[in-house]
Amino acid sequence: MAARGGGDSDGVDGGAGRALPPHSPSGAVLQTVEMHTGGEPLRIIPRLEAAERAAAAGLSLLSLRREVAARHDHVRRALMHEPRGHAGMYGAVVVRGGAAAEGAHLAALFLHCAGYSAMCGHAVMALGRFALDYGLVPAPTRPETAVRLRCPCGPVTAFVPWDGHRSGNPVRFHSVPAFAAATDLAIDVPGHGKVVVDIGYGGTFYAFLSAEQLGLDVRSAKTRDLVSAASAVTEAVKKQFKLHHPESEDLAFLYGTILTDGKDAFSEEPTTNICVFADEQVDRSPTGSGVTARIALQYHKGLIQLGQSRTFQSSTTGSLFTGKAVKETKFGSYNAVIVEVSGEAFYTGTATFTVEEEDPLKHGFFLK
Repeated sequence: MAARGGGDSDGVDGGAGRALPPHSPSGAVLQTVEMHTGGEPLRIIPRLEAAERAAAAGLSLLSLRREVAARHDHVRRALMHEPRGHAGMYGAVVVRGGAAAEGAHLAALFLHCAGYSAMCGHAVMALGRFALDYGLVPAPTRPETAVRLRCPCGPVTAFVPWDGHRSGNPVRFHSVPAFAAATDLAIDVPGHGKVVVDIGYGGTFYAFLSAEQLGLDVRSAKTRDLVSAASAVTEAVKKQFKLHHPESEDLAFLYGTILTDGKDAFSEEPTTNICVFADEQVDRSPTGSGVTARIALQYHKGLIQLGQSRTFQSSTTGSLFTGKAVKETKFGSYNAVIVEVSGEAFYTGTATFTVEEEDPLKHGFFLK
């Protein structure tokens, strides 16, 4: 979002000719590009001057993530929370230049209603299109352009169709190294008893288990029931299992739980899941980083081979992603794979948000 002061020049005469509604001259004018991938929204903030200044000072992307969270979190709250956002809103701050975006066309900070993520696959696919259409890639090539992004978890490459004028679909990306952090882990979940979970990493950590273990059907159960059960699993895993990340303890956190239909063995048929992340937020898409982690787990267990593509379906919208392991690698002490995930991202509009300083709810409020 170009976040800038809004003086009289932002509005003209009054009435129908006014470019912007009345707002505080010292307040921010927040400009966004709106997209979705598989139904999951992405509110893109093309410029955040505070982040650009910090990046120019040499902060790494993880350090920049901490800086924005500590000093500029009102921007996230204003755009993710009501009345400008909603309980399912997701966003990305585009960062260009400096150490944060070193070696990449752009870097991204990922925002959600409860804070900041390390990786977001649906956002990467949308940002790939955005980078081409908004001129962030100097010389795009036809029929497909590789867009280099730096995420808090590491470098990711999106491959975006390009016809010389406009980006297209489907968009695919190659992940950071993905791995199985734990398999067949027994966890005691209050209200549900003992369950067995796998923990996979696809740029962030998720717990995976079949909804059936919790007495639910991921395809037909009420979303509220799935959310409550998944959240109980997340809290139980956090208390009973310590995560380790090979490079940074900043990334050693459980982002959420993904409930599945239990169909992990290779099949041409789609497998269905729902991702509940952060503070009971529900992903409307099949979850790009979740697909990455689930493919890594399936490969680790010998259920799929390199190059075997699987289709993943969101239980909330029915939208589809595909995923496959494309290369073996090492990540610290872990045997890992690079995963390719593919989906479709679409524009839904642009927005300009304003702030009135006397508004007691100017930085938003959050209802679950």
